[in-house]
Amino acid sequence: MSWILENYDLLAVALGEHIVLVATALAISLVIAFPLGIWTARRPALYVAAMTATGVLYTIPALALFALLIPFMGLGKAPAITALVLYSLLILVRNIAIGIREVPAELIEAADGMGYGKGQRLLRIELPLALPVIVAGVRITVVTQIAVATVAAYINAGGLGDIIFQGIAQDFGEKIVAGAVLTSLLAIAADESLKHVERRLRAATSERS
Repeated sequence: MSWILENYDLLAVALGEHIVLVATALAISLVIAFPLGIWTARRPALYVAAMTATGVLYTIPALALFALLIPFMGLGKAPAITALVLYSLLILVRNIAIGIREVPAELIEAADGMGYGKGQRLLRIELPLALPVIVAGVRITVVTQIAVATVAAYINAGGLGDIIFQGIAQDFGEKIVAGAVLTSLLAIAADESLKHVERRLRAATSERS
């Protein structure tokens, strides 16, 4: 405990780096996944193609993916964020597309009957009803990104993984435990927060329907 108390500032910096890494990757992932998920939601052939391509990316081990990106991007945050984005697309695109497809057909027909255009229907009917499923995907994505971002410290991306790898290199158990516990707490906090949002959205959607 003495090292943790004496170096809480280093842990705070590492935690901040980890959060920024994940938040940046999540924002980029959503910018890519939303149009792709919406575009493929009602196009089965395109959906299968998107799931196949993103599924292949998802199966590549983290260190192997980093190794493929380093020759083009070097070490640091850029390949780490790129890898986090690539790992996120399968889950996000799938949940966005499924959420839109699960909107009841009678609501789509009612919106069309009221004169809604495709864009208006998407924004006012489909996406609001799809939000619980989308948030469920974001929840899984964030926890995955927190885990993979820990490994990204191996390529000088910073974050809590840096504390863990330092502890391993120095055979310093307290450092390893500090980094591991903080990473776990961050993942649990993110998961529980998004779970609460998901539940509230599901309740609101049930009332609306």
